Amino acid sequence: MNMSEPLSSKDGTPAASAPMVELRSVSKQYGAAAALSEIDLTVAKGEFVTLLGPSGSGKTTLLNIIAGMAQPTSGQVVIDGRDATHLAPSERGLGMVFQNYALMPHMTVFDNIAFPLRVRKMARAQIEQKVHDVLKLIRLPDIAQRRPRELSGGQQQRVSLARCIVYNPSLILLDEPLGALDKKLREQMQLEIKRIHSELGITMLNVTHDQDEALTLSDRIVLMNGGRIEQQCAPADLYFRPRTVFAADFMGEANLFPATLRAIDGDTVRLDSPVGELQAMRPDFLAGEGAGFTVLVRPENVTMSTSAAPGANVVRGTLRDSIVLSGVVKHYVSLAGREVIVQEANHARRRTHLPGHEVFLTWNWRDALVLPAQ
Repeated sequence: MNMSEPLSSKDGTPAASAPMVELRSVSKQYGAAAALSEIDLTVAKGEFVTLLGPSGSGKTTLLNIIAGMAQPTSGQVVIDGRDATHLAPSERGLGMVFQNYALMPHMTVFDNIAFPLRVRKMARAQIEQKVHDVLKLIRLPDIAQRRPRELSGGQQQRVSLARCIVYNPSLILLDEPLGALDKKLREQMQLEIKRIHSELGITMLNVTHDQDEALTLSDRIVLMNGGRIEQQCAPADLYFRPRTVFAADFMGEANLFPATLRAIDGDTVRLDSPVGELQAMRPDFLAGEGAGFTVLVRPENVTMSTSAAPGANVVRGTLRDSIVLSGVVKHYVSLAGREVIVQEANHARRRTHLPGHEVFLTWNWRDALVLPAQ
């Protein structure tokens, strides 16, 4: 299997490449309800793009339209330079990996993977070589004669991926491929899919509601909301520099404070909020004094102590509860009628805090992002 061109440039931006998928003003109506509204999206060759969003956001509808399993009400679908809007799924040159594996239980692993090659009437010797190569690629070279029921969930999903890869599709669509796996297997499969994508350079378009999966796998995340694209960018930008309150709240956990502008001071702004005066990075957009905003602070950027430190962004609250989650601890603090989350690394010498005690929270102004009000 031939390697493709690099997926990204040295600065992490997508490499210049011809589009593999272009959606031009794609809409989908179900009666009076709009499932998708005027979607414009381009996926470059070799890119790994994830459609992310809550249930009902339109991500699965969009995937089905690209796959040919649903027709757009309006707009155009272009795949590898060819108008595919009205082509059957089998004519689009793509592969698909499903959540439920979709393996044929009466067939061996070899026969499951060989099936699409036999449909294409490939020579027997070539089929054997391709199946052998793809089993090595997924790191399961010795299971060819097993049946699906003799495999673990992670192994079955690898075989499902291998069956898709073996006929060299130009585009692979992944529909919640890891949703049926437990947490540990899911994390292992994320790394395997990332490795396979890196080695082969095949364009992949993934649908998930799992933020961690999207952050791990993607070159770019397309966040969907109400049938529209809320924001699309590199994973780190979506997490650290969301443009809206919805994006900030959906990606991980977020402490959000309503605030009004008090003053501008160089690279910072001072704002009034229900928890007191806050200092934050100056945003690119600004309005006059008194204008409403929302301030985002991620839980891992908040420090908790039993005494007030000097400086800006120091607020007083009451510890409600603490939860240990393996390597991290989450503290839930009641603060001016709202709940604030503090996250810290877990270790043996960590200082414990008792629920009901007064605590002080603080964060650096560089870790406070000002967003337009909801």
